[in-house]
Amino acid sequence: MPADPGGPAPPWHALPGDAAASRLHSRPGEGLSPAEAAARLAAHGPNELPQAPPRPAWLRLLLQFHTPLVYLLIAAAAVTLFLQEWVDTGVIAAVVIANAIVGFVQESRAAGAIGALTSSVVTHATVVRDGHASRVPSPQLVPGDVVLLEPGDKVPADLRILHSRELTIEESVLTGEPEPATKSPDPVDEAAVLADRGSMAYASTLVSTGTATALVVATGRATEVGRIARLVATAPTIETPLTRRIARLGQMLGAVIVVGAVATLAIGLLRGEPAGESFRASVALAVAAIPEGLPAAMTITLAIGVGRMARRGAIIRSLPAVEALGSTTVICSDKTGTLTLNQMTVTAAWAAGQRHELPHSAGDDPSAPLQTMLRAGVLCGTARRVEREGEWVHVGDPTEVALLAAASDAGIEQHLVEAEFPRLDTVPFDAARKFMATLHECGGGAVIFLKGAPEAILPRCTSALDASGDARLPLDDAHAAVDELASEGLRVLAFAMLAFDERTDRIEHADIEGGLVLIGLAGLMDPPRHEVTEAVAACRRAGIAVKMITGDHALTASSIANRIGLAGPASADAIGGAEVDAASDDALASLVAKAEVFARVSPEGKLRLVHALQANGDVVAMTGDGVNDAPALRTADIGVAMGRKGTDAAREAADMVLTDDNFASIVAAVEEGRTVYDNLMKFLVWTLPTNVGEGLVIAVAIALGTELPMLPVQVLWVNMTTAVLLGLMLAFEPGEPSAMDRPPREPSAMLLPPGLRVRIVYVGAILLAAAFGLYELTLHAGHSDEVARTAAVNAFVFLEMAYLFNCRSLTDPSRNLGWRTNPYVLAGVAGMTALQLLYTFAPPMNRVFESAPMPAATWLFIAAAAIVVYVAVELEKRFTRRLFL
Repeated sequence: MPADPGGPAPPWHALPGDAAASRLHSRPGEGLSPAEAAARLAAHGPNELPQAPPRPAWLRLLLQFHTPLVYLLIAAAAVTLFLQEWVDTGVIAAVVIANAIVGFVQESRAAGAIGALTSSVVTHATVVRDGHASRVPSPQLVPGDVVLLEPGDKVPADLRILHSRELTIEESVLTGEPEPATKSPDPVDEAAVLADRGSMAYASTLVSTGTATALVVATGRATEVGRIARLVATAPTIETPLTRRIARLGQMLGAVIVVGAVATLAIGLLRGEPAGESFRASVALAVAAIPEGLPAAMTITLAIGVGRMARRGAIIRSLPAVEALGSTTVICSDKTGTLTLNQMTVTAAWAAGQRHELPHSAGDDPSAPLQTMLRAGVLCGTARRVEREGEWVHVGDPTEVALLAAASDAGIEQHLVEAEFPRLDTVPFDAARKFMATLHECGGGAVIFLKGAPEAILPRCTSALDASGDARLPLDDAHAAVDELASEGLRVLAFAMLAFDERTDRIEHADIEGGLVLIGLAGLMDPPRHEVTEAVAACRRAGIAVKMITGDHALTASSIANRIGLAGPASADAIGGAEVDAASDDALASLVAKAEVFARVSPEGKLRLVHALQANGDVVAMTGDGVNDAPALRTADIGVAMGRKGTDAAREAADMVLTDDNFASIVAAVEEGRTVYDNLMKFLVWTLPTNVGEGLVIAVAIALGTELPMLPVQVLWVNMTTAVLLGLMLAFEPGEPSAMDRPPREPSAMLLPPGLRVRIVYVGAILLAAAFGLYELTLHAGHSDEVARTAAVNAFVFLEMAYLFNCRSLTDPSRNLGWRTNPYVLAGVAGMTALQLLYTFAPPMNRVFESAPMPAATWLFIAAAAIVVYVAVELEKRFTRRLFL
């Protein structure tokens, strides 16, 4: 049975193949017997990762009620139910239920969208048992099985390579490296990191080229993918900044409301009021102080943000994640496919002593030596141009596909070149030789083309082609060009040739040992996306740090970082994974604050980097697409997975999924997140003065021993109708131009800064004076309690209406915004006005809410008070704007 590779015995990648087979009691040529395979399957279990059951719908619905503010509303509904205030109870219950439904529907839609991206295909593997090869479902594999690999196969388990031919495996889901890794049976050093373990093939990776016979050494939870899955399972789920701040606000409001209600009850009893009346007064105060519309407004504002983000390529899995993006202080981005195109491209070439930048723009005519080199790249390779679903695409090794694309950009078509130079023989690429060679007809003779690593090609050359096509250039300049291209983080390929006057049908070993002519050099890379440089600059302007965390090589990572303006050109700027692993927690917290590029980082290293940033007080957004990214995605404040090339594990661990895999979409989502937060603050600053004013009206009436100017049902009417028809219109405010020109909010900052809290009290006092004063004036004018209370209610509503225009911007004059930027505000004002006229004049409404028609003079007083509120707040903005900057 398998031994533990983590014990005294060497790890699998350091063992010779036959020793690994012996350790697992397997026969490389015959494999296990069916009986032994069945016994091991029973002992080890199926080769699959345990799947966490999806959260049931009923639980997702119940969790919508799990917020402090909703608890306050439920408590208020219970009290009004006890008092048999049926209308009050019904209104509060409707608010709570509507809020839960909106949140539940939005999260269900997000889950469905992500589910559509997730593949559920069961893979199969070719396994040898008792000397016979057969296809079996991958879950039936056991340690000791012998597996055959071919191009296109998904590696079904962790395998030790026994025999291979030209085997390369695409491992970016585990390592982050875009280029396929070359594999061979040769053992590697025990200390080799995962990306350097050439003798291993890991589950979930993909065979690019070649074939192999390999030994299963780990299945299911014991694989590298399984180890990462365990990290994901143990990673804590982080609360968003808004969730924490709203929770604190709910706790504070709860405490204030309880203290206020108890004080009200005590004052009433001390004044000799009947206990029942005192209790109802305390309930009225509680109802007045609770912002009933806030939970629904939050949910709907976040849902509107989700819709905006979806149109910009981002699917949000949970509503609070929208706002958390706006609080982000650091974005940790993967390199391959997020900052780059995930497409190897020839970006530079050297031929005839000159450097050329590629691809050529339209109308450029490549020089003859460069043309020769591009033709050699087409002829000396295995990539093909094929038609798929009506489109012509290149398929094959990414490097060879890049060479085909570069030739095509220069007007060199594969089928024409191959017809002109038919292939006669091939020496395939080999990891030991580091080159490939092909023999072609050329007129009446033949020509050999070589393509490979410069260190393998240049020693075989005696000269290089010059501009006229003659072999007259010395190789000194070529060696310097190799160093220059490599220093830029490019993968360098060299091309050479040898011409024969007479035709030959076979490449002899002696033909390619020396005497070759160097055609040129090609520098390849996975280039940055065109829009990334501006996106990184936008982050800088917004005070957001961008850090690259990749499994790729340090030089490549530093080169990309330099190109997109993320870091300096020196490769020393990149911190290696070994340094991350060796650093203490304190040292890592200091290191991550200074460095911008981290290379060759393991999944555990990514997790530690996220923890270190959070320990520094940062709100971290982490991007990733591979299985290796899942633990860090789960731990980050915002996990961002790729929708196109991302793995199921990454998408399940993330809070947001990008449908276009583009870093610029993250920046757009951050901007939308800031807009959502701004609009939530506008709603809060707009609605809380109403609660302050209502609470003060009730408290003053109790203190003075007068009748309540507003009944609990009337308070609910004001709170609910204005929240829906007025306050929610602020959710449609477009982003302010300065949204990405200011630093992110401090994670530890209070929900409301001091200046806004002053404004809330200031406006609340104006509402108190207007509503209570109008109530008393109406009574003194000889009108009934119903008319006076209707006047107080209308005072609150129409003063809130005026204040709504102030709150369209918390700092700038509202007149600068223009009416057309948010037509919903005007629609809401018109709807609220119509509803308030019905409240005042419609007999059915008079009966339910104890309202009554008001005289014209009262309407004029309310209009004047509304103008006073608007002007007073605009003046206050002008003099206190610095508090918000």
